[in-house]
Amino acid sequence: MPFIFDIKVVPSSGRNKWVLDKAGKLKCYLKSAPERGLANKELIKLIAKVLSVPQAEVQIIAGQTSRNKRIKVSVEITFDKLLALLKIEKQQSLFE
Repeated sequence: MPFIFDIKVVPSSGRNKWVLDKAGKLKCYLKSAPERGLANKELIKLIAKVLSVPQAEVQIIAGQTSRNKRIKVSVEITFDKLLALLKIEKQQSLFE
């Protein structure tokens, strides 16, 4: 069963970083600019690397041109497991 989750991206930030915002939503800072799909490609590459899956297993199913995206990954995983792989603690959101 595929795993679907929402993410907010911040393109052209000059760094790659994963955090939880105050609302508990996953946020990803990307180095690439939101031009010609570069930021989307970088996001897919980062997610695939973290989950150790081919990039073809990661799809942006909503929000191609928006900062708010819906991601579908063809792997069984929970949101908590994803956060663990990203080395994010849920409590972190309380201090940001």
